[in-house]
Amino acid sequence: MPKDNLQNATQIQAGLRRRWLYLMPVVFVTYSLAYLGRSNFGFGAAAGLAASLHITESRAAFLGSVFFLGYFLFQVPAASYAVRRSATRLVFFALISWGVLSGLTGIIRNYWLLVADRLLLGVAESLIFPSMLILLTHWFTRTERSRANAILILGNPVTVTWMAAVTGYLIRAVGWQMTFVIEGIPSVLWAIVWVAVARDHPSQVGWLPEKASAQLTEALEQEQAALPAYTSFRAALRVRGVLLLCFQYFCWSFGVYGLSLWIPEMIRSGSKRGIEQVGMLSAAPFLLGVFLMLVVAYFSDRVQHRKMFVWPFLMLSGAGLFCSFAAAGSHFWVAYAALIVAGGAMYAPYGPFFAIVPEMLPSTVAGKVMALINTFGALGGFAGTWLVGWLQALTGSARAGYLSMSMALIAAGAITLCLPSTRRSPHPA
Repeated sequence: MPKDNLQNATQIQAGLRRRWLYLMPVVFVTYSLAYLGRSNFGFGAAAGLAASLHITESRAAFLGSVFFLGYFLFQVPAASYAVRRSATRLVFFALISWGVLSGLTGIIRNYWLLVADRLLLGVAESLIFPSMLILLTHWFTRTERSRANAILILGNPVTVTWMAAVTGYLIRAVGWQMTFVIEGIPSVLWAIVWVAVARDHPSQVGWLPEKASAQLTEALEQEQAALPAYTSFRAALRVRGVLLLCFQYFCWSFGVYGLSLWIPEMIRSGSKRGIEQVGMLSAAPFLLGVFLMLVVAYFSDRVQHRKMFVWPFLMLSGAGLFCSFAAAGSHFWVAYAALIVAGGAMYAPYGPFFAIVPEMLPSTVAGKVMALINTFGALGGFAGTWLVGWLQALTGSARAGYLSMSMALIAAGAITLCLPSTRRSPHPA
């Protein structure tokens, strides 16, 4: 290669690396704040939310799960707006909305007003995930997409990790109501950072060199040209594998949200420890999840195979929860060790999973299909949080909840095996 061409290529690659340094930290923090707004409810429940509001445990379980009814309603409309108008504008609106609504959880005392608040919080947060996934398809090629998705979704386990470690002490210091208020403020402030840095397309930012932007745009256009043309959302639903992905994600989310929302209560009831120690113990499964997500996403992009990096981890997670079910009540530390394995494996496949749809469908419909899949995930989250919380209240033990989540995750792994392959030969970006 001539020296000038080599120097030019080096400059372009250096420019493209800026996406990971400029855009992805902002994406990560934004989704992390979104996940904070939904996950800290479990600590409120463990700290005596039901007793403070004078409601039954079953009502508290419904209060935790009603979030997902709101989350279910606006996934596809949000994706449609993000594709036609602006994903970044939608995220800016969502940041302010969910920060305010999350803070109100600690202020409202009337049960039905609190139900309405949690429902609207779900609506606000339903705007974020499909918008983010669509945004990343504008910025990263298929050889990078699993890693980009993983960094986005790392906001989930990373948030639960630090939140688990910090929120218990915060609740001890100021009470669960004020904790909700304090943890809602950062989202509103972060909206200013988001609107200053994030843009919908590479050509709209000044920090990406023009040649790098042009090459990235050309690479993405070539990828789109190689995909089958579907202009109709209805036609895309008939593509083999789309509905399977929906049912798979329902089962997967049943386990994920059931665990993330109720793990503090599970550990508290099984170990009889204080809220601070419960917070520290709750962090370990998600810390392992952070590590596994990065490793799995890297190797998935390297070999360009998605399925083989999804189903084994879901099966392992289901097996881990079954071991927790078997040991809970008699061998706490055995059950807890199995819970760590289950939690880590549960999060590991997110990067490759959400790289599947953009490799099956063009951008005209891929965003809406990913939103539909996430809608089924919201239904699974509602079912998981409600059923696990209800079983906890009914039996006074976490064992039945572990068993239900175990079966759901094993089913998700089995469904993944039935998906068509999107594997391609590895090639440089």
